Amino acid sequence: MTVTLHTARLTLRQPDPSDLDVFLAYSDSDRFRRERGEMPLPDRWNYFETLLGHWQICGFGRFLVTVKDTGIIIGHIGPLFPAGWPEREIAWHLWSDEAEGKGFAFEAAQAAVRHAFDDLGWDTVASFILPQNTRSRRLAERLGAVVDPEAKGMTFDGVTTLVYRHPRPEVAA
Repeated sequence: MTVTLHTARLTLRQPDPSDLDVFLAYSDSDRFRRERGEMPLPDRWNYFETLLGHWQICGFGRFLVTVKDTGIIIGHIGPLFPAGWPEREIAWHLWSDEAEGKGFAFEAAQAAVRHAFDDLGWDTVASFILPQNTRSRRLAERLGAVVDPEAKGMTFDGVTTLVYRHPRPEVAA
């Protein structure tokens, strides 16, 4: 089953093997290295395989976010729950500095949160965010999420994430 979400300016679609070259270009960027560190090609390839495989294994996963006007992929956003995660998550990553500050991440994340509650039937939605990632924290807060001090975070490079709990979106009248 193919899942595609639409917002006013964006299309959120499942990744496809044909997206590998675009992903590898992003994963070879300074932005990717700032966020993920230096990653050799086999690990970057594996990261993309994970984007694809999560859909096959779980029936849901992170979407590639494209701008409707241009078709350009600007990031990946959406639900995930891989082995070892303490709970289901909505995660987001923009692929270019140029995509920042335009409301794209907010628009896509809103759609992804609604999808998790309405289509996937989740009863709770969290986002794991490193304390120093102020842009992601602001996005979570703009989405209405609040830190859940009782939730178990993830630890990356010795730093434990904050767990932001998203509210159920309002039903459109």
